[in-house]
Amino acid sequence: MRIFNITQNGVQESDQLPQDMPSEGFLWMAFARREFEVMQQTVQTTLERLCQVQIVDLHITDMLNNQLPSHFDFSSDYDLLIFRRLASGQFETDLSEPGAVLHTPSQRGGPPVLRKIDTSPVAFLVLSGILITVHPTDCSVRDSFAARLLSTANTSNSGANAAVKRVPQSPSDLMLRIVSQMVDGYLNLRRELTKQLDHWQSELLNPRTRFKNWNALLDARLSLHILDEISEDQRSAVQDWIDSLETVSKESESTPKELELLKLRSRDVLEHIERVVHHVRRLEQSAETAVQMHFNAQSNRTNEIMRTLTVLTAIFLPLNLITGFFGMNFENFPYIHTENGIFWTIFIMVSISLFSVIFFWRKKYLGDH
Repeated sequence: MRIFNITQNGVQESDQLPQDMPSEGFLWMAFARREFEVMQQTVQTTLERLCQVQIVDLHITDMLNNQLPSHFDFSSDYDLLIFRRLASGQFETDLSEPGAVLHTPSQRGGPPVLRKIDTSPVAFLVLSGILITVHPTDCSVRDSFAARLLSTANTSNSGANAAVKRVPQSPSDLMLRIVSQMVDGYLNLRRELTKQLDHWQSELLNPRTRFKNWNALLDARLSLHILDEISEDQRSAVQDWIDSLETVSKESESTPKELELLKLRSRDVLEHIERVVHHVRRLEQSAETAVQMHFNAQSNRTNEIMRTLTVLTAIFLPLNLITGFFGMNFENFPYIHTENGIFWTIFIMVSISLFSVIFFWRKKYLGDH
């Protein structure tokens, strides 16, 4: 559990739930999923004391579910956004020790880049003056963003004015910044996926190599399909959030400038997600095209081999006919007892062979044409 009091003048961190709302700024309460499961009654009591709000039981279940897809929901008191982040694995902890990692599941097979497509949901509960986030255990996104927030807000006095402008202005602003950092992880993953698929395409289209990574390629196509579904859910969730901003803009206590900044940041996050969706679909199409081109190339190579064998058969067929004809057991057979019969036979067979080779060459049945 990490509690932050974010103000224009700096950020203060605590490991205890607050007793009262801060005089200025807002609160960020970051929990691991098991911690939140253990402390949910305490958190409910704290929210009741601070802002007279209770989290609905269904939303508590959503926040604790580690298989839930990205989506957006709301009530009259708060907004709930579930957003799936990239994860190296699904960590679970014991209820008696909610902060300690109990075990790490086995990794999937295939190239390392495919193992990075494991995802885990992060829950964002946006209240008036409070942001509650529920992360997987040992969440790198929470820790890295918290470290960056502390270093940005608590700069020296010489850069204080610039730092204040970079401090989140509201719980919604903080949520969008964290979501943006998650989406950046997907954007960075595109380069690794593209590099891996380009390598496989080179192997597929190389006539001198035999491609053997069919299981890995199948896993890659399946992973890309899963990533496409995840990105679609993310886009729908952020779009619902933007629609809610449009709906409550007239009733909100925020200034028009603050709302416009929230909409601008939300559209930026949505644009990044759409870039991920577009790139993933292009990679899926590229992988499918590479497989089709591979089988077409294999088919063309097979046709070339069959054409060469057919030409060789056509060249040697007359020779087999001649040798079979002169191999018949007859007493009175023309040229069979002459001294020059063998030489005339060899001459005729060589002539027929040369004529056949020249004929097939001019017809472009031989050679790489």
